[in-house]
Amino acid sequence: MKETTVVNPTPLQTASRSSRADHARRFADLLRQQIHADSFAERGLPSESELAAEFGVSRNAVRDGLALLKQEGLIDRVPRVGTHVAQRKYDHGLDALLGLKETLKGHGEVRNDVRAALEISPPPAVARRLQLEPGEPAVYIERVRYLGDLPLSLDLTYLVPDIGAEILGHDLETNDVFALIEEVCGQPLGSADLAIESVNADAHSAANLQTPEGAALLLLERLTRLVDGRPVDLEYIRMRGDRITMRSSLVRRPDITNWELTS
Repeated sequence: MKETTVVNPTPLQTASRSSRADHARRFADLLRQQIHADSFAERGLPSESELAAEFGVSRNAVRDGLALLKQEGLIDRVPRVGTHVAQRKYDHGLDALLGLKETLKGHGEVRNDVRAALEISPPPAVARRLQLEPGEPAVYIERVRYLGDLPLSLDLTYLVPDIGAEILGHDLETNDVFALIEEVCGQPLGSADLAIESVNADAHSAANLQTPEGAALLLLERLTRLVDGRPVDLEYIRMRGDRITMRSSLVRRPDITNWELTS
């Protein structure tokens, strides 16, 4: 009896009926992760043939996947030179309540270009979230936040009036608002409600963030409370999707885990 050799397929070969575009997309996802992990920080990317062998896909799929990453601006491809990482992304954690300066500590200087800082009559939606009384003002701060010379985010911040009024007297160009809140009110921040979605850059955001109009941005809506539960800070933060990666470590809650399997 003839012996049969079983060859285990690579992960990208398992969907045998998948199109070349499917293989290219899967390959691009895996390579993108390696790029973000600085796997190629000191050297260029391997050749197409080496990548095809490592990931178990055709060279055509590799070529198409690299084209996707080049379109994202993540890599550069130069004839007779090779493929190199064009720009890096910065990790933004989601498992701690930190300002941008605290988040990117170690990556360079974070500075703020303050576009507005004044007392306003807040929109009703803002007043409700901050639990303001009818007619009570809010403090509005608008900043473009830079890492070195790179614009990373456009922050629109609404603060309760008593804390916001004191913050207006502090240095807004070099400090996180979070740090200033804790300094002026004498107690720590406690928690925040956070929502993240993808939006396209409008003309104003694109001009401030030096990115094309219509480019993908990450919009963070964050309502932050003091440790006593009082809401004090409502922010709408537009971050460049091509320069920021959101990361977190998640734990499955025991109270929602069902270990009983049904047949």
